[in-house]
Amino acid sequence: MIPLELAALLDRSGLQPLRLRGRTLLPILQGGMGVGVSAHRLAGSVAAQGAVGTLSSVDLRRHHPDLMERTRGLGVGPEAKQAIDAANLEALEREVTAARALSQGRGLLAMNVMRAVSEYAAYVKRSLAAGIDAIVVGAGLPLDLPDLAADHPETALVPILSDARGVQLLVRKWERRKRAPDAIVLEHPRLAGGHLGAARVEDVNDPRFDFERSVPETLAVLRAAGLENTPVIAAGGIGSVDDIRRLQGLGAAGVQLGTAFAVTTEGDADPAFKQVLAEATPADIVEFTSVAGLPARAVATPWLKAYLKAEPKLQAVAQVKARCTKAFDCLAQCGLRDGKVGWGQFCIDQQLAAALKGDVRRGLFFRGAGALPFGTQIRSVRELIERLLGGELPTVPAALEATPAAA
Repeated sequence: MIPLELAALLDRSGLQPLRLRGRTLLPILQGGMGVGVSAHRLAGSVAAQGAVGTLSSVDLRRHHPDLMERTRGLGVGPEAKQAIDAANLEALEREVTAARALSQGRGLLAMNVMRAVSEYAAYVKRSLAAGIDAIVVGAGLPLDLPDLAADHPETALVPILSDARGVQLLVRKWERRKRAPDAIVLEHPRLAGGHLGAARVEDVNDPRFDFERSVPETLAVLRAAGLENTPVIAAGGIGSVDDIRRLQGLGAAGVQLGTAFAVTTEGDADPAFKQVLAEATPADIVEFTSVAGLPARAVATPWLKAYLKAEPKLQAVAQVKARCTKAFDCLAQCGLRDGKVGWGQFCIDQQLAAALKGDVRRGLFFRGAGALPFGTQIRSVRELIERLLGGELPTVPAALEATPAAA
C-alpha cells in the first residue's frame, strides 16, 4: 500500500509504479548498505512510505549493545567465529522484526546479502525464516539462491548485476532450478557506491554498463527467456524525478538509491557519518580495490588516503594467515587473511564499523559518485521520496542549513 499523498504525487509525476510479487509500490528502492548503515530504522521507514526498504545483513550485532557485550574479548579462532556468527544471526532476526513494525504493513522489506561473505547461506536462510519479503544478492553471482530459497516460493529473489551478459548467465542457470528472478537490479559501476560490479577498477567506465545500453539489452534477454514482465531496476547516479523518468523511458521499472537514503534522518549510521557523505565533493571520492578483490568507491577520508599511500608496500608483503586475526571470517575470500596480492590489505569489517560511528580517522565511508538530491542537507525519508517524485522542495530551517549533520 502507498500512502494516499504519495500515490497522488506519483500520479502527477507521470512515473509508473513498480509491481513486484503482486504488490504495487513506488518505483524507488533503498539500497542495502553495511556495516549497519541500512538497518531496521531506515528500511522500515522507507517501506512505510510504500517503497522498498532494504536491510544489509552484514554484522548487524553492532546495533545491539547486549550482543556486542556477549562477543567482546573472544579472541580469534573457531569458537570466536561461531559466537559472532550466532550473534549476527540473532541481530538479523531482531532487525527484521523491528523493521516490520515500523513499516506498518506498507511497502516491501528486503534483505541484502553479499554473495562474497562467508555466512552468505546462513544469512539467506535466517532472513527467509524471519519472514523477509525479498532477498537481494550482489557482490557475486548467486547461482545457488533458488536452492537456498526452495522452501520459500513466495519470497522475491532479486540479484544485483551490472550488464546483460551476467543476467543471461544467471537466468540460464536458474532455469535449471525451476526458478526465475523476480526482479533484476542493474547497478552501474561508474556511479554506484561500495563494491562495484566490474572485474577491475579500470573497467568501471566500460560502455556496456551504461543504462542506455544495459537496460534495453537486459530487457531483450528477459524477453527471450519468456520473462518480459520481470522488472529491471537501475542503480547508480539517480537523484531526481527526471532521472527516474529517463530510466523508465529506457524500460526500467524502478530505481535504486543508496547514499541519498544513507544520509536521511532515519539512516541508521551516526550523524557524523552522514556529514562525511553529504559534504563530500566529486574530488573527494576515489576508486580502489577492496579486500574482496572487487573495485570499490568511497570518500577519501584521512584513513583511506593513508591506506592507499601504504597499499603498495602492504601488498608486497601480503601472505596467507592461518586464520583471521580480526576475530571472525566475514568474507569467503579476503585479501588480508588470504594474502592475495593486488587485493585490499585491511579489515573491511573494522573499517566499516568505524565509519558507522562517524570515525573519519579509522573509517571506510562508501559513497556513490553522484550529487545528492538535497546537497549537504540532512532530510527525512519522506522528504527524499517526495523530492524523487517531483514534489516541491520543502523549506529547510536555517539552523539545519548551518548544521547538516543534525539528525
